[in-house]
Amino acid sequence: MYALFIANKNYSSWSLRPWILMQQHAIPFEEHLSAFESRPFREFSPSGRVPCLHDEGTVVWDSLAIIEYLAERHAGVWPADPQARAWARCAAAEMHSGFGVLRQYCGMNCGVRVRLHDLPTSLKQDIARIDELWADGLARFGGPFLAGTEFTAVDAFFAPVAFRINTYGLKLGPAAAAYAQCLLSLPAMQRWYAEALREPWRDVAHEDELKQYGNCVEDKRLPVT
Repeated sequence: MYALFIANKNYSSWSLRPWILMQQHAIPFEEHLSAFESRPFREFSPSGRVPCLHDEGTVVWDSLAIIEYLAERHAGVWPADPQARAWARCAAAEMHSGFGVLRQYCGMNCGVRVRLHDLPTSLKQDIARIDELWADGLARFGGPFLAGTEFTAVDAFFAPVAFRINTYGLKLGPAAAAYAQCLLSLPAMQRWYAEALREPWRDVAHEDELKQYGNCVEDKRLPVT
């Protein structure tokens, strides 16, 4: 059985991607969670980062590489239609390597609600591109997911953005906003969120980053005792 190593569900957007894909496709795996505060990631990941997938003697330590590894072994990870698959690969790669300003200002922090201090032009551009990209996929392939009727890898790559929209109250057009709610309503996403709220840890670096860019107006997480 696969072993998937992840970090805090409240913060780790990269960990969410393979986790939600494997959940949605009923790919069995053992979950191993290590909190950011302990950071023993080098024990299981060559890069010292998460996520990391172990499959017997094979170790795969990048989220996109994990997706591709799974796609070689399980049907449906990418869309079957060639045009939809090409679009989905491009969109997932764009998320994997881009949207740096969105990541900077709106780090994933599932359990809080934040009012940003500022909405700079560069952040507005990233949000506009998310809106454009999602609306394009939904219009091209008919929804409810980005590349058609089934949840595929491209949806897994944008799943953390749905949590960011929830946390920071980011505004999107009707089609993109409805898609974000579609992702958030998935039972696996709701499970991830519920488990994030119950985590007993606070990572100082992530919490300080939040304070740098915004004010926390609501904290839904269990208090740390």
